[in-house]
Amino acid sequence: MKKGTIIWIIVLVVVAGVAIWFAHWISGGFSTREQPSAAEAFLARTSLSLSMPSGAKQAKNPFSATPEVLRGARNRYEDNCALCHANNGSGLTDLGKNLYPKPPDLRAPLVQHLSDGELYYIIHNGIRMTGMPAWGPAANDSESWKYVLYLREIPKLTTEDVQQMDDANPAGAADSAGK
Repeated sequence: MKKGTIIWIIVLVVVAGVAIWFAHWISGGFSTREQPSAAEAFLARTSLSLSMPSGAKQAKNPFSATPEVLRGARNRYEDNCALCHANNGSGLTDLGKNLYPKPPDLRAPLVQHLSDGELYYIIHNGIRMTGMPAWGPAANDSESWKYVLYLREIPKLTTEDVQQMDDANPAGAADSAGK
């Protein structure tokens, strides 16, 4: 068999595979209630990683996790983030459960293993085609760096910490207790 024929066969198999996958994907509709498939989640994570400037991944947080900085960042988290991500970071809120893609569990290794620079970039610039807005102004934003410090603290929250947040911020309390 000629080399050109083999290439055409491979192209046709790939195109057919993509067409079958696409037909299967759209047969389920475009509801936000569904969980992304493993392939879709992989493509989204890969796209996010590839779209991030390499310098962003290496950026270092210029702030330290002092009690004052963490308290301020926690207050802003309660005001701006908990509605989707929940007070405990689980993402299990009435709004979060109905977004597509779902907000990630901020306590999970998938999030916690991101570099400070990657987290800053996501917070500061948002993520297109998701519910994640850009929180920072166009120039360098100190508040986004402080959010990063607080995100590192979320897995360490105690039940009492979450209860205090739920009492102060019922909007972010939906489904967050104990999850």
